[in-house]
Amino acid sequence: MSADKHLQSWQERFEMAEAMQPLLGKLYRNQGVEVVVYGKPLLNASTIEIIKAHRLVRRHVGEKLRLRESFPFVQALSKLAVKQCKVDIGKLAVNYWRDHTDVSEIENYMAKELADAIDHADDVAPRDVVLYGFGRIGRLLARLLIERTGRSNKLRLRAIVLRGGKKGDLEKRASLLRRDSVHGPFNGSVEVDEENNAIIANGTYIQVIYANSPDEVDYTKYDISDALVVDNTGIWKDEAGLGLHLKSPGASKVLLTAPAKGAIKNIVYGVNEGDITPEDIIVSAASCTTNAITPVLKAVNDKYGIENGHVETIHSYTNDQNLIDNYHTADRRGRSAPLNMVITETGAAKAVAKALPVLAGKLTGNAIRVPTPNVSMAIISMNLNAETSKDELNEYLKDTALQSPLQNQIDYTDSTEIVSSDLVGSRYAGVIDSQATIAEGKRAILYVWYDNEFGYSCQVVGVMQTMLGLTTLSLPA
Repeated sequence: MSADKHLQSWQERFEMAEAMQPLLGKLYRNQGVEVVVYGKPLLNASTIEIIKAHRLVRRHVGEKLRLRESFPFVQALSKLAVKQCKVDIGKLAVNYWRDHTDVSEIENYMAKELADAIDHADDVAPRDVVLYGFGRIGRLLARLLIERTGRSNKLRLRAIVLRGGKKGDLEKRASLLRRDSVHGPFNGSVEVDEENNAIIANGTYIQVIYANSPDEVDYTKYDISDALVVDNTGIWKDEAGLGLHLKSPGASKVLLTAPAKGAIKNIVYGVNEGDITPEDIIVSAASCTTNAITPVLKAVNDKYGIENGHVETIHSYTNDQNLIDNYHTADRRGRSAPLNMVITETGAAKAVAKALPVLAGKLTGNAIRVPTPNVSMAIISMNLNAETSKDELNEYLKDTALQSPLQNQIDYTDSTEIVSSDLVGSRYAGVIDSQATIAEGKRAILYVWYDNEFGYSCQVVGVMQTMLGLTTLSLPA
């Protein structure tokens, strides 16, 4: 292929991706239809991201999916009265082109494949969400909720609750939402309504409320009712503390973005969200590390069985550490985070058992905080009940990441060049680094990357949807 043909091919793909964007936006905003390509979301995706999503199809089926092959499916989808569902046009297109050579039957094919979503009754009322705290996780949750803004959105961010309220606080909070040193600028516009103490982001009106205790707020004053309060402060972790939220009028359920104490259910989305019942009013989304390792451990245990193991977390530093040496109540954490590796403890290994009881008492864990601001790694060392090899284990994990019910939690890379910064913004709970896998006989060691901020926040959103009964029909099955 000549140089000009390469350029022409690229331009055709680019123009096709551009043509997709308005159709994808209207489908979500007006009908609640989220389009994906083999699990990769196209909602608010750039032209380059759409092209990349198509290139990744080769990993799943061994061959390319060209944009000119998938575009007719987006067009056909936009003509159907489908509502409130997730549609994988990648799978639909690949399956269709295996048996067809022209576009004439695409609309009929789509109507048949998506029959369950056509004229689907949209009788689920939108639910109010309050973010109690607006730190690293709070702001990323806000971004994730705002990106889904639309008439069909069922998960609506209504307010954030903060302590204090000094002069200029509102603008500073808005500025932190606009700009992020790790995750980059906010995708859209952020305005401040000083008179009404609110932030308006991409048309989402977010009431800013100041309170020093969870039971001090009357949400009904702000027309907020039956709300899910997401506590991301980390201050209250037991039923007594988190139960204070439920004393505030307008609040009906509480989700903690940290490991909970006592009998509160610790949920890892994709693994045990089925444990959530309508009667559960306080739930924990566990920790970022627990979310990263539990799906992988479940996959390995399902096939090989785990006799015992150890999890060592190489974790980016957090706000709980000091920038320079200073007093801290915890051991070692008072030493400068950007200048030291700091050995500390983690409860993630033990917490796995709350989501995956079959592993109770089988895992130990420790953590080393390192001088990076985001993206961590879990090194999982296991003694298995069955023998395996590096190639066999990697092939199984690759298939798990591409085809299994855990495909939205586990990603897989065979790159020999990937480093932590490449994983910033990953929406997966964990990413298997296959090149680092060690396996011989009944001994195996896995290296799992995870964006301990963004990937975890995506998991939290899944738990939020489950708590509120906002499950989405995914097609094709």
